Amino acid sequence: MSSITIESPSTPIPCLSKPKASIQHGFPGPGVSLEMHNLPGSNTIPGNSINKTQTLESRPPSNHEPTSSSPPGPMVDQMQTVWEPYKNRFRVLAASLTALANGMNDSANGALIGSIEKHYNIKYGTVSTIFLCNALGFIVAAFFVSSMSQRIGRAKTLVISEVFLMLGYVIIVTTPSFGVVAVSYFLLGLGMAINLAIGQVYCANLANNTVIVGLFQGAYGIGGTMAPLIATSMVSRGYLWSRFYIILLSIATFNLFFAAWAFWGYEKHEDESDPALPPPASEQSNRKQSATSGRRWSSMKTLLTHKTTVFGALFIFAYQGAEVSISGWVISFLVQFRNGDPSKVGYVTAGFWAGITLGRFTLSFLAHKMGERSFVFIVTAGALVLEIIVWFVRSIPGDSVAVAFSGLLLGPIYPAAVHIFQRLIPKKMQISSLSLIGSVGTSGGAIAPFMTGMIAQKAGTFVLHPICIGLFAIMAVTWWMLPEPERKSE
Repeated sequence: MSSITIESPSTPIPCLSKPKASIQHGFPGPGVSLEMHNLPGSNTIPGNSINKTQTLESRPPSNHEPTSSSPPGPMVDQMQTVWEPYKNRFRVLAASLTALANGMNDSANGALIGSIEKHYNIKYGTVSTIFLCNALGFIVAAFFVSSMSQRIGRAKTLVISEVFLMLGYVIIVTTPSFGVVAVSYFLLGLGMAINLAIGQVYCANLANNTVIVGLFQGAYGIGGTMAPLIATSMVSRGYLWSRFYIILLSIATFNLFFAAWAFWGYEKHEDESDPALPPPASEQSNRKQSATSGRRWSSMKTLLTHKTTVFGALFIFAYQGAEVSISGWVISFLVQFRNGDPSKVGYVTAGFWAGITLGRFTLSFLAHKMGERSFVFIVTAGALVLEIIVWFVRSIPGDSVAVAFSGLLLGPIYPAAVHIFQRLIPKKMQISSLSLIGSVGTSGGAIAPFMTGMIAQKAGTFVLHPICIGLFAIMAVTWWMLPEPERKSE
């Protein structure tokens, strides 16, 4: 608004209320990006004395008062925090709980594969189809998760994701034929891909996002550490392998109700609306993106030709492929080539995921201090060396320690990568781009283990190691291909 008029010059102009979010004294707080084209004219002045007949004389512009050349729009492209609005703390918790359940789902496979093979009397190649079906779920979800979230909101989208998971777990718990079990993994892939995209993008768009995404991924690692311990303990005590999924069914049921409550009304900000705190500009731009289907198709074309999105998806594909392949097949390798006792070496996977969790909580600060670009190259090289050690050192204790340390080095890579992606991807593309990177990239965590199983059926499970080494090489190349992020000015 270029001019404001009043009926009486003696009428005082009320002061704008002070924003509660990350803005202090007119300046954005940490993590808030200020974009000049988003500076608005004020539209929050109350009172019946304001009309459009006389012109109010202008005062010198301040840092939070736009000049007449500024177009209408939000005051500042603000980022919400984990504490403000109040309900955000529960949203972060809900997202973290879905990540914890996803981690349990992914890591349990390694501890249960041997029991599944014995129960159905099948070989490596057949049992590995569960990874393929899981990958198909991730790939299918990548094409509709963003548009579904924009159409029906995050709460309902999360409800749908948990329904998919509950259906899959109910099928597995009944211990049907293996073909039906494989189909249930497709449903699990759909559900995990949806809640992963929603949770990750939500956390990445909060202030101090490096810490929040680290916590989100840390919750995934905690779940990954818990599941092999629980699954191995249950199987060694004589429980049927499918009974483990009763636990995941219970968690999915809780997550359905809690996530629905936490995110209900998020788009409209019904619970914590404040006239001085408009919805984040990223949310406003996403609503504009969903205005017409033509724009959506144009956005998809832009997405598939965006360098960071393409190489980022390939990087995460290779990263998740190596991570889940190690988790899924290292126990079978130790049993076949090191004569390990399945009831004991089953805990090696827990050590791997404990390393990932510890790395995400302790080494993320080092990545930020060194610079994410250099840090990822160093830890990827370290993980490659440790993989060679596991391959050639014929010692179960030595291999177990090397596996745990490889998890420690791999842990902080994902949060560091998301931090770089967010700096390289335009804000208006972040929802769609990070969703595609997360869904298509994470499908590598299913395709790579599937290929490992297919080859292992003929050559042996040692093929895990050359496959992982190749995936580490792909990570290094795709990371090098990413453009350099611009340095932030002080």
